[in-house]
Amino acid sequence: MIKKFVIKKSACVTVAVVFGLSLFALAQADAAAGSAAAAAAATPNAPSAAAAAAAKATGTKVGTINIETAIFASNEGRRDFDVLAKKFEPKQNELKGSADEIDGLKKQLNAQQDKLNEESRDKLVKQIEAKQKSFDRSTQDAQEDFQNQQGEIGNKILTKMAPLIVKYASENGYGMILDTSQQWPRGPVIWYGPAVDITQPIVEAYNVQSGVAAPAAGSVAPKPVRPGTSPGSKPAAPATKPPATTPPKQ
Repeated sequence: MIKKFVIKKSACVTVAVVFGLSLFALAQADAAAGSAAAAAAATPNAPSAAAAAAAKATGTKVGTINIETAIFASNEGRRDFDVLAKKFEPKQNELKGSADEIDGLKKQLNAQQDKLNEESRDKLVKQIEAKQKSFDRSTQDAQEDFQNQQGEIGNKILTKMAPLIVKYASENGYGMILDTSQQWPRGPVIWYGPAVDITQPIVEAYNVQSGVAAPAAGSVAPKPVRPGTSPGSKPAAPATKPPATTPPKQ
């Protein structure tokens, strides 16, 4: 089974996990509130809530956290991502079959092009191009659907994890926590040492809070799929494209 998406995406594809939520604003929301009103009050568009939380931050240390890692390394994140990957396995297998079919047609063309007349060769070339176009469109649709659902998992966990981050930072003298999910220059942090990173303590605290059991021994924490990159493990849609053979045209 193929384990990597082919990402032929434009920059407009939705990022796997949307981290635009404000941790400080989220921390102000009542932990038991699940209504749309409470969610709206916890967005970055509520500067008063963020300011109120920031005013309570009396620490002076600066720390870092890889939010993506914290979410998808948590027991809940690993469990939910595994369910999502299994959900997409039929589509992955379907696209794998299409990729193999296109690959076979390209090999046929390369092997027989000197023996085919112009009409037969053009017909085979058009067949390959049509199937490739359909494959690319289906791959992109599956990729975007997967990323959107992965983003929903990430945001659901983040809303519950954010108060833990704020609590941990407050209790341990941190006045600022920076997210290192994006490497510089896409992210704000040029360099940091492991001593200031709080990712693992947050994962451990969240596992206790969630009550979700650890995955089976030997399982690997997934990495979120980003536009323009290949996932590190367990994505749910197709593997590699058929070899980039350019059909000759007459």
